[in-house]
Amino acid sequence: MAQRLLLICCAPTAAMRRGAFPLDDPADARFLARGAAAAAHLRRFDSVLTSPALRARQTAEAFASAMAEDAALADQDFGDWAGRDLAGLQETDPAALGAWLSSADAAPPGGESFAQLCRRVDAFMTGLLGRAEETVAITHPAVIRAAILTALGASLACFARIDVEPLSRTEFRGDGRRWMLRSTGVTGAEPKRAQS
Repeated sequence: MAQRLLLICCAPTAAMRRGAFPLDDPADARFLARGAAAAAHLRRFDSVLTSPALRARQTAEAFASAMAEDAALADQDFGDWAGRDLAGLQETDPAALGAWLSSADAAPPGGESFAQLCRRVDAFMTGLLGRAEETVAITHPAVIRAAILTALGASLACFARIDVEPLSRTEFRGDGRRWMLRSTGVTGAEPKRAQS
């Protein structure tokens, strides 16, 4: 039973491009235009899922008119750090920021650790196993990193070694028992599936 899961990284916000932890801000319009161009080359899917975040929903609109929100695809919860920039946190709370940058178990105050995010993403991917369908999901860099580590069974310490660009695609194939990483970081057009 072959299945396909394609994760597309949503467009960033202007604040994120300045190095701030995200709020529920709109996506940068320049990236949305690129997303619309990329969507024209994407083959059809059985279902389209999106993170509840505004920037993800706006990105998803370029790929489909009908989509379903899934809370499991939400970005990492940055708690009290949401809306704040890294430079400011380095000045006001360097110990907490350093712990968060070096440990998958450290969380921003009132937020979610990367280890917690990985458990959420693992449950999401496990829940999709066994469905003979192709799914596209628009989500966030941290969720895509977690999905890659989940599929590979890799250490959470590898999190910071994975680069996920806006609008890049990461593809997984499932056999009903497990997910396998097929490609990651793809930003160009993919061939359309032949219609039968």
